Amino acid sequence: MRHQLFDIDTALITDRCVVRRFREGDGKAFYKLLDNNRDYLLNHFPYLMAEAAKNRKTAESFVRECIAEWLLQTRYAMGVWHNESTELIGFVQVFNLDWAVPMGEVGYFIDKDLIRQGIMTEILARVVRFGFLQLELEKLVIKTLVDNYASQRLARRVGFSREGDLRQEYRLPSGTLVDLMRFGFARETYGE
Repeated sequence: MRHQLFDIDTALITDRCVVRRFREGDGKAFYKLLDNNRDYLLNHFPYLMAEAAKNRKTAESFVRECIAEWLLQTRYAMGVWHNESTELIGFVQVFNLDWAVPMGEVGYFIDKDLIRQGIMTEILARVVRFGFLQLELEKLVIKTLVDNYASQRLARRVGFSREGDLRQEYRLPSGTLVDLMRFGFARETYGE
């Protein structure tokens, strides 16, 4: 365990959102978010959808696993709560942590009705800051489907650079193997 991580922030503030660690009972809101975005999320987050989107109980179980993984320092998963509506509108996580480097991968999504409003840019910029300054990671990675141009633009806008393609790296729910594009952001190039 990294003792210096015991007192990290559990809530990150942006202009329009609070990005916070899940709490017991958040499963109901998380299920609603997943269910409302089911078609949109199925290809991009099939494991999450299979694990958490069956019903409210599986969503609550997922939320509680996220809480435990936060405490065990194996994954930092957070819900994105809109300031005005106070509704859960997104999800972001730093996962696949390799403390030997240290580095982690970032995954995220926002409600389909809020895409292209700049909200995810605020959130991702704040999560990058959290990763470098609080988790003390040396590198962050994002992997996107090669045809997910919006996510690729977002990664670049926040400071990530394309590092290459990962051939036949990801299996869609249909069974088709597809390529991923990998983006990286090193702490040494971060401005703070």
